[in-house]
Amino acid sequence: MRVAPYLLPLWLAACGAPLPEDAADDVPVDAPSDASPDLPPPHDLGVPVDRAPPPDVPDVPDVPDVPDVPTLADVPDVRDVRDVADVRDVPSVPDVPMVPPGPVLYPSAARHSPITAELVTRLRAISARGPSLSRDVFSKVGDSITVSTSFMACFASASGVDLGGREHLRPTLDLYRSGSVGGTDPYRRISLAATVGWSAGAALSGSPSPLSRELDAARPRAATVMFGTNDIQSRDIFRYGANLLDITDQAIARGVIPILSTVPPRDDNADADLWVPRYNAVVLGVAQSRGVPLVDFHGALLPLASHGLAGDHLHPNTYLSSAGYRACALTPEGLRFGYNNRNLLTLEALHRVAEVTLRGRSAPDADAPRLRGSGSHADPFVIPSLPFADARNTATGGARVFHRYPCRATADESGAEFLYRYTVTRPTPIRAMVITRGATDVDLHLLDRTATAEGCVARDDRVLVTTLAPGTWTFSLDTFVSAGTARAGEYLLVVVPD
Repeated sequence: MRVAPYLLPLWLAACGAPLPEDAADDVPVDAPSDASPDLPPPHDLGVPVDRAPPPDVPDVPDVPDVPDVPTLADVPDVRDVRDVADVRDVPSVPDVPMVPPGPVLYPSAARHSPITAELVTRLRAISARGPSLSRDVFSKVGDSITVSTSFMACFASASGVDLGGREHLRPTLDLYRSGSVGGTDPYRRISLAATVGWSAGAALSGSPSPLSRELDAARPRAATVMFGTNDIQSRDIFRYGANLLDITDQAIARGVIPILSTVPPRDDNADADLWVPRYNAVVLGVAQSRGVPLVDFHGALLPLASHGLAGDHLHPNTYLSSAGYRACALTPEGLRFGYNNRNLLTLEALHRVAEVTLRGRSAPDADAPRLRGSGSHADPFVIPSLPFADARNTATGGARVFHRYPCRATADESGAEFLYRYTVTRPTPIRAMVITRGATDVDLHLLDRTATAEGCVARDDRVLVTTLAPGTWTFSLDTFVSAGTARAGEYLLVVVPD
């Protein structure tokens, strides 16, 4: 049920006033800059933010969506479950199975998301969907920060490449040098799904969409995906999240492993920059929910001078040596610059994927943070820290205990719900958002320490912005019922500091 975002002051001080969801004009921010010599030439500009240009290549039949692409919340975890009685020297312990760990949580401060044993299984299962795809080709999906020749193109030639001692990356560097799409290696190839000014929706528009045309033409094993810099202009984070989920799911359905990336700071506009952590939390949630790699480009830029951005305070800058621009100099000098960091992170991510899917190597990470709880009333999921994200499907799980909440509405919420517990020790401003697609309608409810429907203090269809007083709070993600039909389905919960 669609209602306006609900803002609730639960503490003495009101939250800082957020930008309204529709405050900004829906215009591109990908403009050229004299301080960004590696941006595309001006004749590439002028593409609407959320619409792709007409295709200039013969139409390729669109591949229909695969309806049964499971999320990690929908499939059994692959775990190493051992009996406690098997442990040596503990003969008195009864033969009781160990409690298996919960789903993997992606740490927000890590440059690379973890790849544990169950995620290796996940990546190999994705690859198995496209056994005939090119093992030495990847695609690039994104906006001008992806279009720029400073992104990856310099890896095509040995001149200008300095791995900075990271010789373990050379097999993967050489692997993609050997790849070819229409006579061009994937490093230098111009992607059909990357254009200046694009938002995530542009890659999906039309039939066939640019994303479909690119994946058909290149037949890649992996794809780098980064959108958000332009999407922030519209402040429609819910449409952005749905589009990013669609891009990710469509790639997975074809057997392509998407490598998602957080977006850089928006130092060109303070209001826009406030939204960057929120959008990046959505990126994290999408990648985590699908068990695919995430690289934190934003985190890599923050310690750099000028955040590794060019003179327009929007696009990454590039290391300029006495021999010219060197975006593939992965040396201490080079890694003081934006594109050099993105190239390193991307090559590392491609290497991590290739190691476990092409070379049969074991998981590079022994373990990772785990989600505690089961989401039930007796055992809610535990939010350990912010930002936090989790995806569930109320069509296949959840309890049906709460039917109506007295807070602000008397809507029929008799569908399935999942519960999340969050404890704070000081006043904590938060923004909780729920992203759904299609007819799914899962609503947000904030419950007091009683964790009951009667203890509901706030409700909204999509977003709650408030300051939590010290104590334990519970979020109930409950399914709205319309005319007797539960609008159940998948949701992505994202909670960030505000």
